[in-house]
Amino acid sequence: MVAVIGDIHGCFYTLKELYSLIKTKYPDIEIYSVGDLYDRGKHSYEVVEFIREKSIKFVPGNHDLMFSHFFDNPASIFAQTWSYNDNQSTLESYGDDEVKIWDHVDFIKQQPFHLNLDDCFITHAGLSAYYKSKVYANSINIYFVAKLIKEEYAFDHGVMWNRDKLLPIGKLQVVGHTPKDEITFDKKNTSLYVDTGAYTGNKLSCAIVENSKWIDSISVKTKDEDLL
Repeated sequence: MVAVIGDIHGCFYTLKELYSLIKTKYPDIEIYSVGDLYDRGKHSYEVVEFIREKSIKFVPGNHDLMFSHFFDNPASIFAQTWSYNDNQSTLESYGDDEVKIWDHVDFIKQQPFHLNLDDCFITHAGLSAYYKSKVYANSINIYFVAKLIKEEYAFDHGVMWNRDKLLPIGKLQVVGHTPKDEITFDKKNTSLYVDTGAYTGNKLSCAIVENSKWIDSISVKTKDEDLL
């Protein structure tokens, strides 16, 4: 059994309360996140520090790569689009401290683009049905899927940007990126969307998942101190 938190987007105080509620109800549970720690809310730096302090495992989202690529790979599409995606609040949260920035750039770079757990398969935006012919031709071989994710992550249908329907892969996919009012299960594609628009003022949510089944939810309405 695992807990998977949706897109956080700089909502540090909301994350702290959600974490406390998760650990109160499920003291020994391992906690994961679908990424997008950065941008839009006020406290991106604090979010990343908290994630690291609490050993919350995560896959980076497109906003996390926008941040890291801006400093480390400025020619990439992620770097080039960051200035159009609410990066000012992120820069302000670091206070122009280059040591903190580069520390977190390195931290983001260390993270995997997918997590294949016993209970579910986690990516930021999900494995697109666009890849059906390639994946099914390889009998949903998880090593092939991992290779495909790594090669295609920066493309429109890749796991950072995908807005397509997801591809059934024989276990539950847990994803963020596409905000919903509530955690949403797509039975047809065996996928669970956990981004509930924290930065919009809605809420930050966590799904409790066991053996590819969604068994519980915990949510916190976004705190005013996190919003711009």
